[in-house]
Amino acid sequence: MDYRQAGVDIDAGNETVRRIKSLARATFTPGVLSDIGSFGGLFRLDRDRFPDPVLVSSADGVGTKLKVAFLTGRHNTVGADLVNHCINDILVQGARPLFFLDYLATGRLSPDVAEQIVSGIAAACLEHGCALIGGETAEMPGFYADGEYDIAGFIVGAVDRAKLVNGRSIAPGDVLIGLPSTGLHTNGYSLARRVMFDIAGLGAGTFVPELDATAGDALLAPHRCYLPVVAPLLDRGLVKGLAHITGGGITENLPRILPEGCGAAIDSSAWIVPPIFRFIQERGRIGREEMFRTFNMGVGLVIVCAAETAERVLDTILEAGEPHPVRLGIVVAGDGSVRYTW
Repeated sequence: MDYRQAGVDIDAGNETVRRIKSLARATFTPGVLSDIGSFGGLFRLDRDRFPDPVLVSSADGVGTKLKVAFLTGRHNTVGADLVNHCINDILVQGARPLFFLDYLATGRLSPDVAEQIVSGIAAACLEHGCALIGGETAEMPGFYADGEYDIAGFIVGAVDRAKLVNGRSIAPGDVLIGLPSTGLHTNGYSLARRVMFDIAGLGAGTFVPELDATAGDALLAPHRCYLPVVAPLLDRGLVKGLAHITGGGITENLPRILPEGCGAAIDSSAWIVPPIFRFIQERGRIGREEMFRTFNMGVGLVIVCAAETAERVLDTILEAGEPHPVRLGIVVAGDGSVRYTW
């Protein structure tokens, strides 16, 4: 008996590494000092760019959005989702991405599928100046169902200490500005899949007129990266706080950056909720409070700024190419909770 008969194909692993090496190398920045295949990735921090550097790290996954990738056979978008989510998570503290590592675990390794996943990861890294310097591919027979896998991403970024965004200066009267999402991003998929596939009885390839897309395409809409829009705001020192609206929606994520004694008042009529959320709410008969606590509802990032700089913030966002920023509401005195005007 050999390892392959036990379910682990070393040759498939080697072929996977061969395919992804060039994808990863294309993302290398001047700080990268090692090649793919080393026991550890090496990165030299540019101290001219960050005189008093603070490293910011984060790890995340894509959740059950992967189930939609399995159904459709499309695996490149979830790789980009992974990178963009992680970049946003460190961006809200003012950090710029430096390097990224990925983890792919599967029951039976398919070099074709692995290449698709990593091509999405590499493309997003390349677009946003983040080096893909390493990772791990684990073949675990008997642990995952055939044709299924899980992925996770690990990012390290940096910000000069004087430019950290920590929300400590947020005060009542500050303005809340929202940036649009491009769909569900990477959260709420257990509920969304239950509604669309089980309750509504849709297939991944079913065209849904209300969404002007198939169910699979609508659910695989990519998780947007906000770095290009937010970077000019950080450079100009216009931001008091930033909240990435992920699992828990605005209801749970905005309070994470509010200092003691502050709350938020949000006008839910300030923006048009995208059709996919309305579809899920109606077909699933889900209450609005539950919707706003589960999904981003069309707002993927919230910016907190002083009232006197709000117009400058909006102008800067427009200049950066985002045509639809939204005034969501204001910071109020409170206990850290979010209050909605329905």
